[in-house]
Amino acid sequence: MLEPSNNNELPVIPAKCYFSIGEVSELCGVKPHVLRYWEQEFTEINPVKRRGNRRYYQRHDVLIIRQIRALLYEQGYTIGGAKAHLSSDDAKNDTTRTKQLIHQMVTELEAILELLN
Repeated sequence: MLEPSNNNELPVIPAKCYFSIGEVSELCGVKPHVLRYWEQEFTEINPVKRRGNRRYYQRHDVLIIRQIRALLYEQGYTIGGAKAHLSSDDAKNDTTRTKQLIHQMVTELEAILELLN
């Protein structure tokens, strides 16, 4: 598992619709029990639950989890501070999410380019 240091070290998010909690754990560098806890604390994380209460996260959930991880581990926010930051200014959050999406797309395109070469 990755050290809680930099989102640039996180793996590329595959082009899938749904991810299991184990996959999200690896993609975000956070253990599954932490994801379940964050799910209770942050209303922005809302995985689909199927049979047996299995969680299936969508791409936007993974991006939000990465943003929360950055706020808590890299920027030193508390849980309450991260909640306030996420809900404080929608425009600010949209900008952050857009930057994350652009960075993610660039990373994925570079990986595709490597595969093609």
